[in-house]
Amino acid sequence: MTVEVQSANRQVAGFAIITIAWIFSSTSMGLVEWRVCHMDDPSFSLSSVVCVGMWRFCVYSHDSNFSKAKRCHQYRNTFLPADIRTAQHLLLAASALGFLGKACAILGLRNVHLRTPEEDGARKPFIMAGTLTIAACACLSIAAFWNCYSVMNEERIYFPLSFHVPFQPGSQEMGSTMVVALLSAFLLLLSGIFFLSYRYPLKTQEFELALRPEKQS
Repeated sequence: MTVEVQSANRQVAGFAIITIAWIFSSTSMGLVEWRVCHMDDPSFSLSSVVCVGMWRFCVYSHDSNFSKAKRCHQYRNTFLPADIRTAQHLLLAASALGFLGKACAILGLRNVHLRTPEEDGARKPFIMAGTLTIAACACLSIAAFWNCYSVMNEERIYFPLSFHVPFQPGSQEMGSTMVVALLSAFLLLLSGIFFLSYRYPLKTQEFELALRPEKQS
């Protein structure tokens, strides 16, 4: 294996990691278990749990036979709190930035394997990939931690009456999607560090400098 390819081992690992992270990040957008609200409204005969996502929420009702009935509703932005509205934009930005980071990483790896003689041929794409990936990590982290803050402070979501759920749900807790989002943010950060750690191989530079006098002669 050439010195150039060996020097990009971390970047190859970074590309694999960002691919997994981008899949997790995109998946978390469609999941509804960002926060879980337990219904304690006595006007409802069935105990219910509301799973709140970033684009929709689902109501799980338990009857006397312990079966579950689920109904989901798409959001209408007129009633969404500020944290969910902001998180929607942050998640879309994280997905777009992660995709662009992958594209820059592919360009950098291509230049490494084609043995581009210029140092910036591989270094600049990896710097761009690392910067975009860390920016995606920041967007996803802000959305996740803001959701944690809202749950810990039991901030209410005032659902419209047409959704047939209590106006103010009872106790809240963080859902399983938070694990997916935080894991994705960590992987994005790790891949970004790998991309930024790329160094043009000094042995290649010395070899090229040693050949220049011979070419001139």
